[in-house]
Amino acid sequence: MINSRITDLVKPGERLDDLQIGGLELIQDPAGFCFGVDAVFLSDFVKVKAGETVLDLGTGNGIIPILLSAKTSGKKFTGLEIQEKTADMARRSVAYNHLEGRIDIVTGDIKEAAEIFKPAFFDVITTNPPYMLSKHGLRNPDDAKAIARHEVLCTLDDILRESMRLLQDKGRFYMIHRPFRLTEIMIKMNHYKIEPKRIQFIHPYIDKEPVLVLIEGVRGARPRVTVESPIIIYEKSGQKEKGENHVRDFISVCDSHRES
Repeated sequence: MINSRITDLVKPGERLDDLQIGGLELIQDPAGFCFGVDAVFLSDFVKVKAGETVLDLGTGNGIIPILLSAKTSGKKFTGLEIQEKTADMARRSVAYNHLEGRIDIVTGDIKEAAEIFKPAFFDVITTNPPYMLSKHGLRNPDDAKAIARHEVLCTLDDILRESMRLLQDKGRFYMIHRPFRLTEIMIKMNHYKIEPKRIQFIHPYIDKEPVLVLIEGVRGARPRVTVESPIIIYEKSGQKEKGENHVRDFISVCDSHRES
């Protein structure tokens, strides 16, 4: 039965990755862009209340909706992905984990998200967007990896504009990004009436500068931001920080995939 299901849903050249939570697995193509710990950190940072609806912009292979379905009591999760091949992979992962009742994967452009989902409004929007500007080291704009890493098909403005249009009043916006763009992010969030409320930096080591930043914003909220204690990934060279949070264990899985 299990082997038959794998044959039906996992295509040649793809693999199944253990998500280290709830027995969930994710279909990935090693030749394409595979998720990393940033998606896992974001899913831990996001707060979803019972009965809430969540939209993940640029969902890729569906990693964030699938993780949130296990970590929260959200009612419905929707992932929007522009690349049909990637969206199809995400749908197959949803089916493999029997999550069709809670997760929908929609093929579409982030720039048109408000029209795609009109008149729906969401309680929560999440995104793990391209970190780099379109001209930063870009070689092949049609490559799936380039689209995931560079602002080729959408920009920070596109994401925040559509999020403003789709969030309920006081709805929450969650994003992981690179600290070098934090000033730009804060200015643009304010412009689109998504007030930054919570920030958390992620450092590789305690004595190194942060490599990622987690941000929570609230649509239509008053200004007041809290900077939470930083996340330190490694205690020292070659040794992962210990902790009960499954993110710590998952780091080794992502590291092994990156090295393979």
